[in-house]
Amino acid sequence: MAAERLTPGVIESLFTDPDRTAREFPVPVVQCLQIKPLGAGAGAGNERYRLVLSDMRHYVQCMLATQKNNLIHEGILQRGSILKMKEYQAQYVKGKSILIVLDIEVMPELGQPDKIGEPKGIEMPTAPPQQNTTIGGAGFYGAKSEPTQETKTQVQRQINRGNGGGGGGAGDRHAGTLYPIEALSMYSHKWTIKARVTQKSDIKTWHKQSGEGKLFSVNLLDESGEIRATGFNEQVDQFYEMLQEGNVYYISTPCKVQLAKKQFTNLPNDYELTFDRETLIEKAEDQSSVPQVRYNFCNIQELNDVEKDATVDVIGVLKDVEEVTQIVSKSTQKPYDKRELTLVDDTGYSVRVTVWGKVATSFDAAPDTVVAFKGTKVGDFGGRSLSLLSSGTMTVDPDIPEAHRLKGWYDSSGRNDSFATHSNLASAGAVTGRKEDLKTISQVKEEGLGMGDQTDYFTVKATIVHIKQENFCYPACLNQGCNKKVTNDMGDGWRCEKCNQTHPRPEYRYVMSLSVNDHTGQMWLSCFDDTGRVIMGGKTADQLMELKENDEQAVVAEFEEANCRKLTFRVRAKTDTFGDQSRIRYSVLSAAPLDYKSEGHKLADLIKQMSV
Repeated sequence: MAAERLTPGVIESLFTDPDRTAREFPVPVVQCLQIKPLGAGAGAGNERYRLVLSDMRHYVQCMLATQKNNLIHEGILQRGSILKMKEYQAQYVKGKSILIVLDIEVMPELGQPDKIGEPKGIEMPTAPPQQNTTIGGAGFYGAKSEPTQETKTQVQRQINRGNGGGGGGAGDRHAGTLYPIEALSMYSHKWTIKARVTQKSDIKTWHKQSGEGKLFSVNLLDESGEIRATGFNEQVDQFYEMLQEGNVYYISTPCKVQLAKKQFTNLPNDYELTFDRETLIEKAEDQSSVPQVRYNFCNIQELNDVEKDATVDVIGVLKDVEEVTQIVSKSTQKPYDKRELTLVDDTGYSVRVTVWGKVATSFDAAPDTVVAFKGTKVGDFGGRSLSLLSSGTMTVDPDIPEAHRLKGWYDSSGRNDSFATHSNLASAGAVTGRKEDLKTISQVKEEGLGMGDQTDYFTVKATIVHIKQENFCYPACLNQGCNKKVTNDMGDGWRCEKCNQTHPRPEYRYVMSLSVNDHTGQMWLSCFDDTGRVIMGGKTADQLMELKENDEQAVVAEFEEANCRKLTFRVRAKTDTFGDQSRIRYSVLSAAPLDYKSEGHKLADLIKQMSV
């Protein structure tokens, strides 16, 4: 029976003798009597829930950490459910006992029985003991709880001691006063959090008629949740160099808690912090007890159901990497570097992800690696697309279970799969994907891929029959990530207008036009540097230009050798308009030699199907 599995008396013990509770009942079992949302959240999946938990003798109000909201959304945690409390923190607020539940495990085999026993509320002791599980500071429902003078003195003494203080390291000095990020609100006054900096912005400046200033922001993470903190002007000078990505810090009041400006953050928190000149920040000695990053992944197929402009985390295998391009903002006229990436996952879908600025220019991950993005904005360009926000982060080959699972799938079978895109969903009016199927050249033209305003993607197996040797490459800037064309500056070097620099020599990059054939027809493809190297057998454009200066016939021989190579091309088809004329441009996203083993298996499967 469910009643026999409960831990009677544990709730009162959590508040009156937490040390004994930890020893004797490391994982208490309780019943959920009530689930109630605490007002509107910041968006889908970001609401907060209050629970009432009972051990059959007593009940207590609880705040459920948002990372466990999925248990409610998926119907796993219901009224009457029996559950194990794996991680929690207890506190007293104005005579009320409050429990913050960080991790639970529902026991579905016990069902959802009616209320077990006749539990009563906990009677507040005259002087509640100061315990390590008690979270010091204000309560979360608006009641302002002033700490005792003993607690104030203890906290201040611990902070003042700094890293060189005696009697315990920084890892435990704040143990009795820590406040979880999840519980911070505008009613919180005296608190200390222990959090990891997961992202730090560049310093941004503004100039207005009313004055000028600067700011920076950091994303902070602990076991319970995440929150954004911003420093202005003097606090930029005070804290910017101190706070480093990846490190763990104690941050204590005075520090203002206010409603979050959702246009500037991608975090699922209704509140944000603003540093004060008196804010206390101390680097923690124990850097391992706080998680590195928290993801809430949405698989690529599910993007169909996500609203435009929503913020999601996504993980996938990198299928294609395009060159860095530059756009000019219509509003500010400032240039911005961007790079387009294609991610796939085991749902059979692909999505285009745009990264910007330094992330775009310094991107060096190779295709077939696993990449996790935290904080991408969902767009409806091409059906569904993603854009990495300035407050978002990107991690290549993260050491998490989702990444290992995707890598195993891709290496075993996904590498040779075809993937659906979200193209044309808006015009089709239905939530269906469109396969990047293998096409013949005649099918591409008969189906009108790339015609009109649509952009289409397809794969074709074809043989190179001719490569235009005139202007097969261009001189590019030597600065990493620039790739802009440079001009010969009257014999004084090669000038890049974008970087405003003159280089002694350029770096040549491929920009090729080639004719390919299969058994159904012919088409012209445009290729860029990465694809050009594959076509030319690994030789760079620099190597061919050097060869051309010394032996032009040797260059002709290199192009002849590239002819008749059969490759698998992934192609984007899009209509370009020049003046009054329009034509479909077929741009190669990637090219690879045929995998004859895989092709043989596919042909064998086709033969079996025809035999049946």
